[in-house]
Amino acid sequence: MVTFTEEHTAFRKSVRAFVEREIDPYVDAWERDGRMPTHELFGKLGALGWLGLEYDEAYGGQGADHRFAVVLAEEIGRCDAAGVGMAIAVQTDMATPSLHRFGSEDLKARYLAPAIRGEMVAAIAVTEPDAGSDVAGLRTRATRDGDDWVIDGAKLYITNGVQADWLCLLARTSDEGGARGMSQIVVPTDTPGLRVSRKLDKLGNRCSDTAELAFDGVRVPVANTIGTIGRGFQQQMAQFQNERMVACYGRVGACERALDRTRDYLKQRRAFGGTLMDNQYLAYQLAELYARVDLCRHYNYACAEAYERGEDTSRFATIAKLAIGRLCEDVARTCLQYHGGIGYMEETWTARFLRDMRITSIGGGADEVMLRVIATMHGM
Repeated sequence: MVTFTEEHTAFRKSVRAFVEREIDPYVDAWERDGRMPTHELFGKLGALGWLGLEYDEAYGGQGADHRFAVVLAEEIGRCDAAGVGMAIAVQTDMATPSLHRFGSEDLKARYLAPAIRGEMVAAIAVTEPDAGSDVAGLRTRATRDGDDWVIDGAKLYITNGVQADWLCLLARTSDEGGARGMSQIVVPTDTPGLRVSRKLDKLGNRCSDTAELAFDGVRVPVANTIGTIGRGFQQQMAQFQNERMVACYGRVGACERALDRTRDYLKQRRAFGGTLMDNQYLAYQLAELYARVDLCRHYNYACAEAYERGEDTSRFATIAKLAIGRLCEDVARTCLQYHGGIGYMEETWTARFLRDMRITSIGGGADEVMLRVIATMHGM
């Protein structure tokens, strides 16, 4: 069973205070603007050492255990706009894990260390217009020309893509089909031929910038390849597990806070001669959702414990993402419903929460893909 020490508890308090001081007062403006000052915020997080909690100290990381990453994700997940947590998670658990595990010392010095310090913003570039959950279907190609890769193609739904300084790009580097012949490549975003085709207008997570990217003869050194040429698909599949795990940790924090806020509202909102919380049906519905949050939290902790032991967490991450994605929708819908008409207004947090939570069952592998993976695990 995962145990949290006094150090973990103190860290939780520090993160919660940071969210209350440096994030929540500004998210309304960030949401209106459709972007947040990512470099500024990441600079603050980097100065605290929070963008590389588990990474090697040689690159500016903290060398901390995985439980600190769990705490960070849960507490960032409690903030007033889920887009903030999404942007941070891309930096800590989606764009940099492969670089830390497989990258050369030169790549780590030039790209990982500045990302950990918050001086560079990173993005993960996998999804394409015709290849989302079906990663094996991607078409963006990197053709070798001497000591360079020449990259052509497009990427879509790239979180941090408007402001990113570099990409962890997955591209085809051979004519082998399906999952074979792909490589992960670090691509600086100021490279000629790479442009932001458009900034996407999303339903939720609006303060987190999301881009469509175009690659037209983008030339980068072959030395920018992360790990082994041709092993990019396998490396990315491992990186996806980090993505799903941190997303699940964060959503537990988000759902718990949403239920707390709704409970407090029901206690003070008067109707029919009493408070809404006097209605036993409402109380029991919230109780059941609290129970589901607790089950997911401890399933996350079992996943974290397995990860710390060095075990493959694919099953944990897949099941957790499926269950928590559906929990998020139930919590968001219930919280809005119990606020009544005011809950449908943009002035109330419930409207944003409903929009923000919807992506949980889509991004990082849709529910249907998770079900397919689980079915395969059971021989179906």
